[in-house]
Amino acid sequence: MSTVFARPRVQPSNNVTRHRLLVTGHDAEGLSTFLSDRTGPHIMTVLDTPTYAVTDLWKSFSLPADNSRATDEDPCEVPFVVAPPAGGCVFRIVEFPPDRDWEPKVAAMGGSAPVDETASIAIGRPARHGQMHQTRSLDFAIVLSGEIWAIMDVGEQKMKAGDTLVQRGTNHAWANRSEEPCIVAFVLVDAKPLG
Repeated sequence: MSTVFARPRVQPSNNVTRHRLLVTGHDAEGLSTFLSDRTGPHIMTVLDTPTYAVTDLWKSFSLPADNSRATDEDPCEVPFVVAPPAGGCVFRIVEFPPDRDWEPKVAAMGGSAPVDETASIAIGRPARHGQMHQTRSLDFAIVLSGEIWAIMDVGEQKMKAGDTLVQRGTNHAWANRSEEPCIVAFVLVDAKPLG
């Protein structure tokens, strides 16, 4: 069950990238067609930082996904939750500002702040970054623009546009140590809990 969180108090900056979302489906005769062509409407800020934004583009509440006409309606909503739906998946884009834009807020909160309750702080391990967290999911990430560091309990790797990462339920964080935003697309798929 997903926890619903209060709508953020801070709206995304006008500088945050808005993403075009095209959705396909089938018409009454079963022919493929475009159901919608619009800017992704489900965008919200993280840590009340106007330049730190998540845009949820699509969700499936089951796998295999149901592509019937019964699921043509937009399944996303704001506020979002980090983890995918139980038994489903979520497709989203995150715009990470330079860490300096949000780190003071996390420091004021005690040094560690996951985005929501579905992204838990790993208990008993030292946090290498203010947003170290773990979700019960298999995540696919591709850097669309900019650069970002993928941080694990042991090790870290710098990623740039075109680089991909397969995240397998690990404790992790994302650090933007540059002076420019980094945009990353993610697909999170529900996974079995790690034993």
